[in-house]
Amino acid sequence: MQAAKAVGLNGIMLADHNSSRNCPALAEACRRAELNCLFGLEVTSAEEVHALAVFDTLEQAAAMTEICYAALPKRVNQPEVFGYQAVVDADDNVEELEWRLLSAPTRLTLREVGKHIHELGGLFIAAHIDRAVFSVTSQLGGLFGDEGFDAVELTRYANLEEWRDKTLGLPVIRSSDAHHPDAIGIIWSEADLSVFSTQALKAAWGC
Repeated sequence: MQAAKAVGLNGIMLADHNSSRNCPALAEACRRAELNCLFGLEVTSAEEVHALAVFDTLEQAAAMTEICYAALPKRVNQPEVFGYQAVVDADDNVEELEWRLLSAPTRLTLREVGKHIHELGGLFIAAHIDRAVFSVTSQLGGLFGDEGFDAVELTRYANLEEWRDKTLGLPVIRSSDAHHPDAIGIIWSEADLSVFSTQALKAAWGC
């Protein structure tokens, strides 16, 4: 939260892989810092495509987490290989170590992922489509137009003009996809929003 405010961000979202269990800590930390936030997951589909699920409430995000957990293989995480998967509180105290292998793909097809997200009232965004791995481009060859995406995400490395014709007219967001505090705010998206919500974002995108 401190890093986000230091670079001038007005709102952020947390999207851990296949889980929103750290979103309650995010909510409390943002409340203390007077920073807007949304709650999400970066879901891995059966095709190994990463997609962002963006929600307004902790309850929506938790429901999507349960859907992902039911669709994950029953594999136990190996911290020495994949790292620790800590569930923390707002003061960064570790409350639990998640035993599931959250980096694994779910059994949900990409369209099933989108269906669940929309049924819960969230936004379905194609993650980092310019990446050579775990993107709709790398795994499926690109967008076909019937996936149901509300928007697509480009990384800070992508040239927007080079990708404009490949996004099929979908709204484009840029985000830092930060995996450590120093990367927060490396790139961002701007919109004139009356409230920081999924519906306000859709309205800003013209959806």
